[in-house]
Amino acid sequence: MVLAHLHRIDADANMSRFYCIDLAATLFGEVTVLRRWGRIGTCGRTSLETWPSAGEAEASANRTLRQKSRRGYSLAEPSRNRGNGA
Repeated sequence: MVLAHLHRIDADANMSRFYCIDLAATLFGEVTVLRRWGRIGTCGRTSLETWPSAGEAEASANRTLRQKSRRGYSLAEPSRNRGNGA
């Protein structure tokens, strides 16, 4: 389940970044927050963070979304290809 797919594009600074946050249940009843980020057009980097409950995982993901929003990221257009971070 994709919680959010964000972009930060600034042509003057040669900046073209993506940030993607997903939530996924584990086999042990926990919930993992999957974060992917990097330059648009690359695979980027990945980070996993596992929480004992869905509420804690969602709170962590929402904190990250607020932080990225303050740094200039905005929701990506839904029609874009998301296969490799684009």
